[in-house]
Amino acid sequence: MPITALSPGRSARSLTLAVALSATVGLAFAAPDDPIDPVMKLLADKGLVGATAAAATTTAPDTTEPTLMRRVQDRASDMVVSALNFIGVPYRRGGSSAETGFDCSGFTRKVFESSLGLVLPRRADEQAAAPGLVKVKRDELKPGDLVFFNTMRRTFSHVGIYIGDNRFIHAPSHGKDVRTDDLSFSYWAKRFTGARRAETAMATEARAQAAAESPAEPVTH
Repeated sequence: MPITALSPGRSARSLTLAVALSATVGLAFAAPDDPIDPVMKLLADKGLVGATAAAATTTAPDTTEPTLMRRVQDRASDMVVSALNFIGVPYRRGGSSAETGFDCSGFTRKVFESSLGLVLPRRADEQAAAPGLVKVKRDELKPGDLVFFNTMRRTFSHVGIYIGDNRFIHAPSHGKDVRTDDLSFSYWAKRFTGARRAETAMATEARAQAAAESPAEPVTH
């Protein structure tokens, strides 16, 4: 993950950077059968969830394609780590980079492109209708899912990324920075309008990564 040098005045982002780096190292050296979800461990390290909740969160085995499913989950984890690295970046209407600031859809677009290589449409309502994304029920959310809200008397007028433990990360509004919030808070709970998952894109990326890592079959005559 590329890291941009931070100014001394942004201590919150410096802390986030350090946590993201330590989380990346943890992901790289975690045992394959480690039952603790790496995203939940990262959130626990940041103090966003309790250590008990992180330890209780396990990755359910998949008996049909365990390797592929694990890779898909890892891609979602990478996406969340990428998103958390932008905590503290200021909101800017029309913004789409850490240097200039983000608005809500510019933020989700940046994270999806940098972590999955998937270029989302620019507006929140367009992202909700983007081809290749599947609808997700509120009680079936997984880290990496897009979550949408009606904050301007318009369906799908705000978007963020679900990170686990009922929390999501987003660029809220003018005068605020990229941060995490709780979906159960009344403001967000009343305005939640749906969720989308880039399941196909993550599976495709996982297959491509697996193919690249697999040794070439020996040529026989």
